[in-house]
Amino acid sequence: MIKIGLTGGIGSGKTTVANMFKNKNIPVFIADVEAKKILNDPSVAQDVANTFNISLTNDGLIDKSKLASIVFKDKAALEKLNSIIHPKVHQSFQKWVKNKDASYIIYEAAIIFEKDRASDFDFTILITAPEEARIQRVVQRDLSSEDEVKSRMKAQWPESKKKKLADFVIENTNLKQTQQQVDKLHAKFLNFSDK
Repeated sequence: MIKIGLTGGIGSGKTTVANMFKNKNIPVFIADVEAKKILNDPSVAQDVANTFNISLTNDGLIDKSKLASIVFKDKAALEKLNSIIHPKVHQSFQKWVKNKDASYIIYEAAIIFEKDRASDFDFTILITAPEEARIQRVVQRDLSSEDEVKSRMKAQWPESKKKKLADFVIENTNLKQTQQQVDKLHAKFLNFSDK
């Protein structure tokens, strides 16, 4: 089974592209969804609350907006959070992939290159989009301010750096063209897995 790492900066359209692969019956693991589940685990929530000196909500959960305001302004804090959450996401992925019977699977995460995880995959796909479009998408999706989105972007590597490392790049500005690029890659990965 071929493992594909799908990545891209905030607002690039990773989830849109992941869903296009899902529609072809390809198993997709979304690291961000798994990370949110893990953060809701009571012991992890307590660990994160203690680490960042924030109190839990009445239902014993992390106040995610408070946490975001800390980690997206401070690289060391973000690293600390990632060191708590990412090993657990990786363990979940290892369990998940064992139960899959497919020609290939997709692992979607924002920081595959930043975390030096590209070697875990047979191929990597980078989703790109113009910065202004990415900012507008996230402002609309998360109801964030432009400044909040820009500070989250600064915490990630620039697209130019990731492009040098990616095996494939999908420019996600026009959905029809994005779908065509996904169709081509799907055919290519099926062909690789048959060999």
